[in-house]
Amino acid sequence: MHSVWFGEFLGTLVLVLMGNGICAGVILRKSYAADAGWMAITTGWGMGVLCGVLVAQAFGSPGAHLNPAITLAVAVNTGNYSQVLSMWVAQLLGAICGSALMALHYALHWKPTPDPAAKLAVFCTNAAVRNPLINTLNEALGTAVLVVVAAAIGSHGVSASGPAGGMGPWLVASLVWGIGLSLGGTTGYAINPARDLGPRLVHWILPIPGKGGSNWSYAAIPVVGPLLGGALAGVLLHFAHL
Repeated sequence: MHSVWFGEFLGTLVLVLMGNGICAGVILRKSYAADAGWMAITTGWGMGVLCGVLVAQAFGSPGAHLNPAITLAVAVNTGNYSQVLSMWVAQLLGAICGSALMALHYALHWKPTPDPAAKLAVFCTNAAVRNPLINTLNEALGTAVLVVVAAAIGSHGVSASGPAGGMGPWLVASLVWGIGLSLGGTTGYAINPARDLGPRLVHWILPIPGKGGSNWSYAAIPVVGPLLGGALAGVLLHFAHL
């Protein structure tokens, strides 16, 4: 139970459980956190990243990617693609399980929430203004910022020996929080294919009262955009030698 695969699975599960959880708390009716707003959502996702990274590292994944786009960026940077598919599977399964647990946790709040679009927003992202090309670029840019700044946090240019013990996850959590506040208003900042696709599948499968459709016409954007941004950031890191 201590391996890179299990660390990625369990860390992503915790990330999505807490991230989808804050969305549920803010959006669903009769929740004490109802209507707490964007600051609560971005903060909750940041704390979800912190907890997910810590769990992933504790259970065997020192890199704690929790995100197929980060895994791809690392592979492009290093030229080593040997673990990409297995980590992607772990991350997607972790996101599915985390979202399913969230849906169970908020079981009493689905029926009192009348809006199908609001229920879908608990699980996955959507564009504030729909334009497939621009929305894809939004996701690519947010993900590229995530990859580049995360690499900078651990670079010799910032600290010759890296961040002080235990500080790295806090800095990455702050980074995700900042991306949400600064760049997240356009598409809801998936910046992680597993985080969006896994919960969208759960929404599609589970018998949630009055849920409506799963918006599959948009689903490719929060997958393709982050992978594109991650790959481009990986190229930059490769030539920058951070």
